[in-house]
Amino acid sequence: MKIKKLTIWILAAQILVQALYSQNPVSLLNHEGRSYFLYPYLYDECPDIPSPLVARSGLEYVICLTPDNMHTIIPVTIENGEPQDYLHRQWYGKGNQLEVDSIDFPTLAKTGLHSLEELNQIKTVTGKPVSEITRDGRPGQFSGAGFISENENLISVLKGDNILVAKMGLTHPEFAQPLYHVFNLILIVKKDSDRGNVKAIKYNNKIVDLKFWGAKGWQNSIFNDEILGYWQIEMSRNLTEHEVKYLKKAYPGLTEEEFSQLIKKLSFIHTSEMIPYYIMRYGFYEGHTDYRADPIAISFVFGYKSIKDIEDIFPGTLDHILKSEFIGPK
Repeated sequence: MKIKKLTIWILAAQILVQALYSQNPVSLLNHEGRSYFLYPYLYDECPDIPSPLVARSGLEYVICLTPDNMHTIIPVTIENGEPQDYLHRQWYGKGNQLEVDSIDFPTLAKTGLHSLEELNQIKTVTGKPVSEITRDGRPGQFSGAGFISENENLISVLKGDNILVAKMGLTHPEFAQPLYHVFNLILIVKKDSDRGNVKAIKYNNKIVDLKFWGAKGWQNSIFNDEILGYWQIEMSRNLTEHEVKYLKKAYPGLTEEEFSQLIKKLSFIHTSEMIPYYIMRYGFYEGHTDYRADPIAISFVFGYKSIKDIEDIFPGTLDHILKSEFIGPK
């Protein structure tokens, strides 16, 4: 009994020290009859819970790894929260994470996918002409990298990605989810240091490496909305030896450089926090620019689909699909 009490006291002391060090309160997650301490509490071994996890309360959690390979549980619930307003130094608001543009895209709001008929007829989005959104989204306009390439337009990009998502049997909100989870954990760990203290996230039994850092300023949206971009976010996953062998067998004609590019486009995403809002609200992943979050890459990196699943859906064409622009009328 004395040993048990001593163990409890030691655990309580560890929690107190970690809480004081991080200046964040320690909370509890109750799951299947067990209680787990949340960030900033650290575990030597990975907690035995799913990641991501939706608790009975409806709150969402993920397991993260620190630079020294400790584990922690972070709440990342997707929800509407305080506004993001970088201009007035409101850095930690979640904003409207559940909002879908039901006025312009009623089918998207109902089903999670676009209607081709609606996309063919639409002339404005958020009250702004599609032609103006396309113009402002091109490289060198609202941003140096741009939101779409010179050969793409807004509607061609929405159509192209809607086809990819539908072929994978998923919806746009499902693709927004892991990116929202990443951003929501950034909002928590950023309070402890400039670049946070998380190096990876466990997601659908995959380890997703994370890097994130703030920009010198922020990026305005090409739509008439409140969505802003401040964070540079990199998400990637290392392929297993088996996955590499599988791809080499499926694409024997690629040069070493071409195969390397296929791997990068499949397993590496560089984007900003604007993207999950864009995906949820408009089904927009950006066109083929430096900040694109390709739905095929999202599905692979976050464990929605295996290499074999993806290859079965897009047989022998991944190298082409991942780099081909959604060319539309100028």
